[in-house]
Amino acid sequence: MARFVVSYHSILAKLFRTIAVFFSVLLLSGGRPLARHDFHASVAQMQYNAAEKTFEISIRMFTDDLENALSKETNQRIQLSAKDTHSPLIERYIRKHFSFINARKQAKPYQYIGKEQEGDATWVYVEVPFAEALNGCTLRQNVLMDMFDDQVNLVNITYLSGKKTLLFKRGQAVQEINW
Repeated sequence: MARFVVSYHSILAKLFRTIAVFFSVLLLSGGRPLARHDFHASVAQMQYNAAEKTFEISIRMFTDDLENALSKETNQRIQLSAKDTHSPLIERYIRKHFSFINARKQAKPYQYIGKEQEGDATWVYVEVPFAEALNGCTLRQNVLMDMFDDQVNLVNITYLSGKKTLLFKRGQAVQEINW
């Protein structure tokens, strides 16, 4: 009987360790499987540089979502890394899905600066020359909306001394900026 109790306790101890490891992994992953995520969102920062008269824009997207969008566009498997050569594909995708239109309804040209990998995210950087009034401008931000029905894109705008956040989702991919 004593042997059975010892054996029973060691089995229970192993079971509890296994459960503890499982819940630790689950907790560290935020309750999501480690290989994917359950929400689809991007965050963009639009910072006005008054000295240079430009908007410096950074767009943060989940890398796997961006890879899937680029793969769909090119009909080939795209994998992003710090040293890849996919910047032209990313630039073309961003130009197709992100635009800044002035109050006179003219698309503002912008320069693609590049991209940067950070953990499970990719940052894309662009710069827009801007020496006019912000009020009445329009922003289109529909990155990844072609991939996911639940895609949400936040844009945080810092202009002169004010801050504003715009929310873009399916059916609301274009918004006027009223400062």
